Amino acid sequence: MLYIVPTPIGNLEDITFRAIRILKKVDFILAENIKNSKKLLNYYKIKNILKSYHSYNEYKIILNIITFLKKGNDIALISDAGTPIISDPGFLLVKYCIKNKIKVSCLPGATAFLPALINSGFYINEFTFIGFLPHKQNNKLKTICKESRTIIIYESPYRILETLFLIKKFLGKKKKKISLCREISKKFEETIIGNINEIIYFFKKKTPKGEFVIILQGN
Repeated sequence: MLYIVPTPIGNLEDITFRAIRILKKVDFILAENIKNSKKLLNYYKIKNILKSYHSYNEYKIILNIITFLKKGNDIALISDAGTPIISDPGFLLVKYCIKNKIKVSCLPGATAFLPALINSGFYINEFTFIGFLPHKQNNKLKTICKESRTIIIYESPYRILETLFLIKKFLGKKKKKISLCREISKKFEETIIGNINEIIYFFKKKTPKGEFVIILQGN
């Protein structure tokens, strides 16, 4: 069986008892970044084998992984932080497992967008998750800003101001609020809520740090 195991996005205590048990019992763990994942395993005294699995090698090793799983072995997939496959590698592996009738079990656990969404206070019965925008983001953002549902976008500190200025451009006269959440579950966790001009002004005075979750209010 393939286990998809969420790991903490900040505070190392944000992991379930079940996740720890699975990481201890599987034959080995596929990790996006072995060095980062070792910190978590050492913290919980998990002595298991870590093997590298990321977007640069997944096509090369996927058939070997499938062969191993077909023999009745168990593997866990973890990412750097949060739930694998959400803006992280793993989709291809799950697709191959389903194609080969290999059981897949995704454990519930940490992910960045849900706390950010709830902290916004916006209407969330309907929302759209975008993840990281493409590098040429103008057309995508133009469409997003016309959406009536609440929108969730991931963004790096290096592009956050550029993205905010584009949102301002495409929102035009629409008076939508924006919530920016960064460093979720970490020491410097912060949520800023306001209109687009207030948010831009905030980050003109303060250097953006950490990865951001942008929540764009729906109609």
